[in-house]
Formats: sequence, C-alpha cells, structure tokens
Amino acid sequence: MYEPIRTKSVHTMADTAQYPHRSREEELDIQLAGHLSALLAVTDELGLEEAGDRIAREVARLRGAAPVRHAELSGAGADALHRRAHALAGRTLVVAASRADTGVAILAAERMDAHALVEAA
Repeated sequence: MYEPIRTKSVHTMADTAQYPHRSREEELDIQLAGHLSALLAVTDELGLEEAGDRIAREVARLRGAAPVRHAELSGAGADALHRRAHALAGRTLVVAASRADTGVAILAAERMDAHALVEAA
C-alpha cells in the first residue's frame, strides 16, 4: 500500500562525534573569563591598578595566558564606569558561585562593594 522510503530521512540526528563538545565546567570557565575580562577593561579605565592586577591574574589562570590590558578609553564618566563595573562584578559573582570558584567569588564581591561605595558617595 505504501511505497518504501528510498532516501535518507531529514529527521535523523547528525553524528555527534563530528562536533566538538565542552563540559559544563569548560563553558563556565569561558563565561567567567569573559566577565572578568570585561571587568578588567572597566577597572583599567578607572585607573585602579591593584584591582586590575588581581583581576588579570584570575583571567590568566582561567585562560592559561595573560589578558590583553585595556588600551583605549571609552570617554564615559566615572559614575557610569562604576555602575558598569558593579554590574559586571555581579555577573562575575553569579558565574563564580555556579562554578564554585571561591577565589573569584570573593574578588567579585569585593569589587561590587568597592564600586557600590563609590556610587553611593
């Protein structure tokens, strides 16, 4: 009654061995390094060298190479930069907590506090 299917189905799954896969830990490391790099750029623009050096060490640990330090200024005001840094530190804290990276979580919380104090002043 029905004619047999002669072509390969378009609904079959591709061979998963062909595509690279990363573990959840690897994905969190990439995300954490990205948030830290963004925080580093804002921290460098604010001229906070000691904090920038601490952040750069964590980025280097996660990526296996030293990060490129911020080279260009955005022209944003100090208040806007502190708000941006506070938000980035918050995102970093969430990912660090998810990854259970205590060192980065503490660093992110310290940066949030530092930028919150400047915003409040």
